Amino acid sequence: MAKDSPRVARRRRHLRVRAKVKGTTSKPRLCVFRSLNHIYAQVIDDLRGHTLASASTLDLERGSAADGKTKTAKSELVGSLLAKRAISRGVNQVTFDRGGFKYHGRIKALAEAGRQEGLKF
Repeated sequence: MAKDSPRVARRRRHLRVRAKVKGTTSKPRLCVFRSLNHIYAQVIDDLRGHTLASASTLDLERGSAADGKTKTAKSELVGSLLAKRAISRGVNQVTFDRGGFKYHGRIKALAEAGRQEGLKF
C-alpha cells in the first residue's frame, strides 16, 4: 500500500475530526486552516450555516501589528483577535476543529491565545 501524500493524509484526518465535531448555536465550531504563510480561523454555527466571527493573518497585515513577527506570534494575534470578535457577538464557548492539522505550533498558539482572551473550549 502506497503512502498518502501529506495533503491527502490531512484531508483524511479532517474528515475524521468533522465526523465528530459539530457546531451548534450554543457552542459553535472554531475552525482553523493553516496555509504555508497564513492562518485563518472562523467561528461557525453549523446548524444555521452561518459564520459568526472570523480572523486571519490577512486582517493583521492591514495594520502593522504583525510586522517582523514569526508565524507563531502572528497566530497568537489571530487567536486573540478572533476571541475578541466572538465574545463581542455573544459567543463564549466553542468546540475546536483543528482541521486535520496536528495540535502543535501555530494551531496550538492560536487556541491558547483564544483561551487567554476568554473563550472556553
